[in-house]
Amino acid sequence: MLVAIHQPNYAPWAGYFHKLARADIFIFLDDAQFPKNSYVNRVRILEQGNPVWLTVPAKPRLGAPICAVRPAQTDWPARHLSRLYNAYRTAPAFSAVWGDVESVYKALPAGSLAEGNRMLITGIADRLGLETETRNASSYPNSEDLRADGRLIDLVRRVGGEAYLSGRGGAGYQDPATFRAAGIALEMTDFEAAPYPQAADAFAPGLSILDVVFALGWEEAAAYVRRRGGARG
Repeated sequence: MLVAIHQPNYAPWAGYFHKLARADIFIFLDDAQFPKNSYVNRVRILEQGNPVWLTVPAKPRLGAPICAVRPAQTDWPARHLSRLYNAYRTAPAFSAVWGDVESVYKALPAGSLAEGNRMLITGIADRLGLETETRNASSYPNSEDLRADGRLIDLVRRVGGEAYLSGRGGAGYQDPATFRAAGIALEMTDFEAAPYPQAADAFAPGLSILDVVFALGWEEAAAYVRRRGGARG
C-alpha cells in the first residue's frame, strides 16, 4: 500500500494531484505548524495573462497548527469565486467546468483553512475521477512528539502502509536508510508541468490546478495529472 502525505495546500498545482492520484491513501498533514508565506493559504493563477497570487487571508497565532487556523475573512470563498470568474471566463473550458467549480466553492466552510482546503482538494479530485482515500494527520495524535521522517513513518504505519510516496523535493532532505530501517519503501514522484494552452505570452508552470481545468476541462485535466511527467498526448 502506497501512502502520500502533504500539507493541505490551497487549490494546489497539478503535481499535487499527480501525487494524490498515485497514492492508495493520501494523508493531509493538517497538524503541522502553519508555514508563513506558503502554499497552504495561497496559490498563483493567471489574471490578464500574468501569474498573480490568490490568497486566503489568515493571521494565526505563532506556532499554530494548520488545523487551528481560521481565515481572516468569512466571505473569502465568494471573493475568490468572483476573481476566478473574471480571470477565466474566456478560457476554453470555462463554460463546461464553471458550474462544478462554483458548486465546490459555495460548499466550503469559511471558518477553517485546513477543512476548506481539504474540501476543495477532494471536490476537485472527485471531478477528476481520482478515487484515492484521504485521511487527516490530526486524527492520529503525535504522542511521541516525532519530527520529520519519524512522523511520516509513524503515519504510514498507522494506516497500514508499506511504502511512502515523497515529492521530488524530498530527495534533498529525506534519508532512504531511515525508511528502510523502518521497513517502509521510499518512492519519489517525477511530475513535470508540461505546457498546455494558457492565456499568457510564455507558459507559466506551477499554477493552481484550476488553471489546468479551465484550459483543458475535467477529462483532459485528469489525463494531464495522471500521466508520468505530466506530458500530454
